[in-house]
Amino acid sequence: MYNTLNSRRFDNEFVFSASRSSGPGGQNVNKVNSKVELRFNVANSSLLSNLEKHKIAERLKNRINSDNELIITAQSERSQLKNKEKAIDKFYQLISMALQKSKNRKPTRPTRSSVEKRLTKKKRLSEKKSLRKKP
Repeated sequence: MYNTLNSRRFDNEFVFSASRSSGPGGQNVNKVNSKVELRFNVANSSLLSNLEKHKIAERLKNRINSDNELIITAQSERSQLKNKEKAIDKFYQLISMALQKSKNRKPTRPTRSSVEKRLTKKKRLSEKKSLRKKP
């Protein structure tokens, strides 16, 4: 799935912005705009089908703002170029994760021994509590 997304080349639809990174780092942090913010408009993408847009909007709703933009930030590296590459990698990982088909849960029943264990524990606990009562 990751390879098919990577072959679509979303690069034309990315909007990048750079700002000063937070946290420790001394002079480098105070001078250089190394934090990269990647914005991708899910609703206006020409490379995604309507079904894919719907899945992405549903599964990544906490990361998408009111303008239907998926916002990804990267600030762990010292250089803007490396942070840009990290943001792009993170984008492809998120999109591939959102488009993966989820497994259906197979309903199971508890084993006989597990049921018996649970009931004996309950019985033991109730006996312990009943012994605490006054006669």
